[in-house]
Amino acid sequence: MMQNTSLSSLNRKLALKLSIGINSLIFSIIATGHVFSEVHGESFYMGDLSVLYFFSVRFFSGCLIFFVLYEFCFWLFRKKWKNRKKYLAAFFGTIAVAMLISPIFSNLILLIFQSLPEDLYNRVVITGFRKDFASSIIVFLSTLFISLFVRNQQTLIENQRLIADNIRNRHEALKNQLNPHFLFNSLNTLDGLIGFDDEKAHNYLHNLSSIFRYTIQNKEITTLKDELNFAKAYAYLMKIRYGDNLSIQYAVDEKYNYYNITPLCLQVLIENAIKHNVISRRHPLTICVETTKNDTIVVSNAIQPKLNAEPGEGIGLANLVERYQLLFGLEVLITKNGIFSVEIPLIKR
Repeated sequence: MMQNTSLSSLNRKLALKLSIGINSLIFSIIATGHVFSEVHGESFYMGDLSVLYFFSVRFFSGCLIFFVLYEFCFWLFRKKWKNRKKYLAAFFGTIAVAMLISPIFSNLILLIFQSLPEDLYNRVVITGFRKDFASSIIVFLSTLFISLFVRNQQTLIENQRLIADNIRNRHEALKNQLNPHFLFNSLNTLDGLIGFDDEKAHNYLHNLSSIFRYTIQNKEITTLKDELNFAKAYAYLMKIRYGDNLSIQYAVDEKYNYYNITPLCLQVLIENAIKHNVISRRHPLTICVETTKNDTIVVSNAIQPKLNAEPGEGIGLANLVERYQLLFGLEVLITKNGIFSVEIPLIKR
């Protein structure tokens, strides 16, 4: 999203402005050189109207050449290729187009102006090749500079958004974990365990403290191992509450332990599954957490909706999708076909 936004600025309107601006600058330098030559006695027939007309035509043809080169270069830069491939294609492609159209424009001008002075012909027309080659280099470098500049500005804006989103996400997660309903249920469950099963009460309290500690951390990304430990701590509390009616199965390849993932995402998906589905002896709920060969992790469960669904703002899942777009430019895949499945990309460090 960020990349597409930055590349959208490479449009036809910008190509036209750059073509006129850069060509005007080049012709100002050329005109100054000719005036300087005349002052020093090297006459280039500047008083001849046909020569002035020639330079006018040459100016507009130069603008057109620049415009064609910019349109071509912009088109290549907008391709969804890897940067190295894109830059090489733009560099050599722009030069190739310049070398192709340069003799075409020069021959058209020669057909129009068949009685040009020989010195003007040698100085201006023959050097058109070199001028258009230089133009292709200017077009490529300026396009590269604009692309990097706009992308950098877009990155700064997106970083500010990320900071705001991160604060909002952490606040929302903390609020969810500390809301009276969750806290009441957790303390009530803990009270029931104390004196009845002290070891389980100790484990329950340990996992509860792990949840609070992880939730208030200030990280935009974390490792899958840490996120999985947090999700398991949360799942343990839910298992105590729902017993055998809730089952969470893990099939996570250890090679992904130190891949990166956004914090709280697995817990949010487990929480959503518990919140929106029936969990009972007749309708037990199984949640699967598994990695894939595509370097992703999938959280899925059978859809068994409650008759009276708990109210929810849907902020957790929406934030997860948005954070992956902003941080990595990747999509979180959500499918609903009897099975509710969310596939999250894992980022290799």
